[in-house]
Amino acid sequence: MSWTSSRCVLGLFGLALMAILVANAGPVFAQAKKSEAVVKATAAADKPDADGKQTVTITLDIEKPWHLYANPVGNEDLASAQTVVTVGSKVKPEDVKIEYPPGKLHKDKDGEYKIYEGKVAIKAQVKRAKGDSGPLEVNIKLQACDNRSCLFPSTVKVAVP
Repeated sequence: MSWTSSRCVLGLFGLALMAILVANAGPVFAQAKKSEAVVKATAAADKPDADGKQTVTITLDIEKPWHLYANPVGNEDLASAQTVVTVGSKVKPEDVKIEYPPGKLHKDKDGEYKIYEGKVAIKAQVKRAKGDSGPLEVNIKLQACDNRSCLFPSTVKVAVP
């Protein structure tokens, strides 16, 4: 076989190998999704009272078979993955207190920890700055996992008029 024909065969082999790699890359990229893909978040707020206090209810609807790590998660190794809610606005609120529901105790090879499944309601007590009536921005930091794997963490943003 001549040098030119060898280069041609190697070139065709390389093209075939590249085609196989590209064809198989689709499932890998499809699995690399963020947690927000399996969690729908909504928020609703009461009207502020005379002191500027209002209650914001954040509802998370978690698709089966996924779960989120509760707050508190109850396992020091998972503390960075627990669900965290923050509430802000253009004018910084005077005070924000988040009331997380108790999580469901879960045990596996990694130990014991608390999770949220299905629908979860998180309450935020917000004391708005004097004269602030603008929209609130709710940020929910979360990570969804099932019994085999975890999705990339996400921060979901929800505006509350």
